Amino acid sequence: MENAEIARLFREMADLLEIEGANPFRVRAYRTASRTADTHPESLAEMARHHPDQLTELPGIGEDLAQKIEEIVRTGKLAALKEVSRRTPTGLLELMRLPGLGPKKAKVLFDRLGVRNRSDLSRALKAGKVGKLRGFGPKTEARLGEALAAPREAERRMPLPTATQYGEALLEWIKEAPGIGEAEIAGSFRRRKDTVGDLDILVTAHDSGPVIKRFLAYPERAETLAEGTTRAAMRLNAGLQVDMRVLERESYGAGLYYFTGSKAHNIALRRLGQERGLKINEYGVWRGEKRVAGRTEKEVVEALGLPVIPPELREDRGEIAAAQAGKLPKLVELKQIRGDLQTHTTSSDGRDTLAQMAKAAGERGYQYFAITDHTPAVRVAGGLDSAGFRRQRAAIDHWNQAAHPPTLLAGAEVDILPDGSLDLDDETLAALDLVVISTHSALTLSRREQTRRLVRALQHPSVDILGHPTARLLGKRPPIQADFEEVFRVAADHGVIIEVNGQPERLDPDDVLIQAALGHGLQLAISTDAHGTEELGFMRWGVDQARRGWATAASVVNTRPLPALLALLHQKRAGGRKGTSKRKKRVLREVGP
Repeated sequence: MENAEIARLFREMADLLEIEGANPFRVRAYRTASRTADTHPESLAEMARHHPDQLTELPGIGEDLAQKIEEIVRTGKLAALKEVSRRTPTGLLELMRLPGLGPKKAKVLFDRLGVRNRSDLSRALKAGKVGKLRGFGPKTEARLGEALAAPREAERRMPLPTATQYGEALLEWIKEAPGIGEAEIAGSFRRRKDTVGDLDILVTAHDSGPVIKRFLAYPERAETLAEGTTRAAMRLNAGLQVDMRVLERESYGAGLYYFTGSKAHNIALRRLGQERGLKINEYGVWRGEKRVAGRTEKEVVEALGLPVIPPELREDRGEIAAAQAGKLPKLVELKQIRGDLQTHTTSSDGRDTLAQMAKAAGERGYQYFAITDHTPAVRVAGGLDSAGFRRQRAAIDHWNQAAHPPTLLAGAEVDILPDGSLDLDDETLAALDLVVISTHSALTLSRREQTRRLVRALQHPSVDILGHPTARLLGKRPPIQADFEEVFRVAADHGVIIEVNGQPERLDPDDVLIQAALGHGLQLAISTDAHGTEELGFMRWGVDQARRGWATAASVVNTRPLPALLALLHQKRAGGRKGTSKRKKRVLREVGP
């Protein structure tokens, strides 16, 4: 029982209760429990089995929810969810998978228009009724129409971090099969794509029978989709489809390469092989009837005169030409990260105090750690005003003077207001070590308006980092519409760094925009946007996303030691920003050269 499955059941419970109009505190309790389960670094199932008394020590988990976690672990189900599901049209949960349609809007559609499923929604949209509802409007109506028309496979895609929980647990289960050799997850999962549609698992074994049997005996299996001598497929309770293939040892490398994809990359590779008189398929590399390679991926590409191309780059976006020219990037690695540059505490909407967050960062071996609580515009986050940031600065200075690792940087995540101005006065901004700017509102502005908004904000002399640039939420909210070529040009002109946000529901920007940003000569900051100590582990996902965008350690600012980071952050303001030199000297004095 993975944490992600517990989180899914609690999330569905919260959605259904919200549709019913249940007590908001009860809804919030399930949402908090879902997030706790999804982000906790240790197995809640193991905790429930061996140390159930520790469950109530988790954020937002009281006696009642602890008992429900134990019930889920014991039975695989949640009886309360089944009861609520009986009272709610089943189609509403499916509707809520449409981007931008959460429980509140689904409830309005149900109460006002009797919408119970996709067909009902389609009819209401065609009749022009949806846009007339309060809280919807023409733009929401248009987006829902586009979502309904989009291929349904997109709705079934799962964020990579969630798919990883299911995939890694299943892989460990399969590895217990007798006689198994290699075993790996291929497909978009191995390429670390931000969302995953299904899982492809490849194994080798002397006898495929025990492996197939072990695979289909997985406790989270909801239904068997196929069962043969070398292939089997099933659907998990979470809805994720998993295919497993048992390969010959001599073909394993070729099969792994083929099923990792992407399709476009494989086509380009086969074309290169044809030019050399070779045929490449999932069974090997062939010259006529003779297999000349296939046991490993290295063998496959060496037959074409290429080095191994990292799976994250296999999208046919120039990686083969780069490999031929000996110019493949050495991608950034998680172990190279020296600090986190966007985090939150209980001073705004975080769940842990400044000291708790700092201590957890120190335990990760970080040299530095930026505290970047929200500004007042994000009302639900309880953002700080100028006086609040001054108080926080005093606490940060106290920490640093005590020589605790890591060195803390006093920062803020400053809201970009609709007109492009910033949600904090210039004097307070100038006194901060680090300024991250982000959009959280007015996300439906036109492409032209949104671009002008971002461009104006980037030109402010206090800005260091553009946070989660597109403001997307995977599967829930589309990215803002903006001319990012222009945004990146202005960012490069003003020395602003582009954040790669590692929050599982964000992973923002996508790999294509990251590659575009690097093409403009921009630097990246990989951050977790952590709202609790357990979320510091999200750095893993940010690194994955950056790697897909061709990022190297040299292009990521938080791979640098602190003095080099500070020099880079503030070089654009040398002599041009009041207080910069004084602030830089203070931090360097505290940490040393």
